[in-house]
Amino acid sequence: MNDNQLLRYSRHVLLEEIGIEGQERLLASNALVIGAGGLGSPVALYLGTAGVGHLTLVDNDQVDLTNLQRQIAHNLGRVGMPKAHSAQLTVAGINPEVKVHPVVQRADAQWLDAAVASADVVVDCSDNFTTRQAVNAACVAHRKPLVSGAAIGFDGQISVYDTRDPEAPCYACVFPPDATFEEVRCATMGVFAPLVGIIGTMQAAEALKLLAGVGRSLAGRLQMLDARSMEWTEIRMVRQGGCPVCGPTRSGQT
Repeated sequence: MNDNQLLRYSRHVLLEEIGIEGQERLLASNALVIGAGGLGSPVALYLGTAGVGHLTLVDNDQVDLTNLQRQIAHNLGRVGMPKAHSAQLTVAGINPEVKVHPVVQRADAQWLDAAVASADVVVDCSDNFTTRQAVNAACVAHRKPLVSGAAIGFDGQISVYDTRDPEAPCYACVFPPDATFEEVRCATMGVFAPLVGIIGTMQAAEALKLLAGVGRSLAGRLQMLDARSMEWTEIRMVRQGGCPVCGPTRSGQT
């Protein structure tokens, strides 16, 4: 690190668990963020300010006036701009050293296969079940840790799915791809504005811990927040042997 970086990241360097070596790992890392909306906004900002060297932000949507109630990476002057580009500008305004690659398209299976392969961590901030399953499948295939979050109404959840650990489940172990879930969206159900900040900030924290090699991740634990009472519930999760994504048959084991 140069003198400017030592000053900028001094509060990280002072932490015994991170120090210079941990900060250098962050500077050399590559994070893939799926979605630049309510969850993706705080994720992008905190990964950028913390000095993650390369950020890829993928989002197919444009900034809308209704987004500004909670999506803190955007502002009124960027209504109509692609969210990925808007978030890139916000990160650059705080930390221009971070290389941000905005991608304006849907994160389909083919694109994810290439993008996940080059990432050190994947942060899923998407808002639909199909994308979450596709992201998980790519992370399992390339053995990359996945930080997954969701928020709707007053309810949020977060976990880490890291199949590098043979005991840890993938997203599909907990939410099977063939299960029937009612798709709920902010546009119809509403969302408490600070909730996406709470969950997104925790996603950023888990991603930074994974990249810097600090502490214990949420792998194997699903945390759920009821923001009405600010009560957290934690559920322990284990890998499912019959999982169609990470199970023995899928992974080629016998």
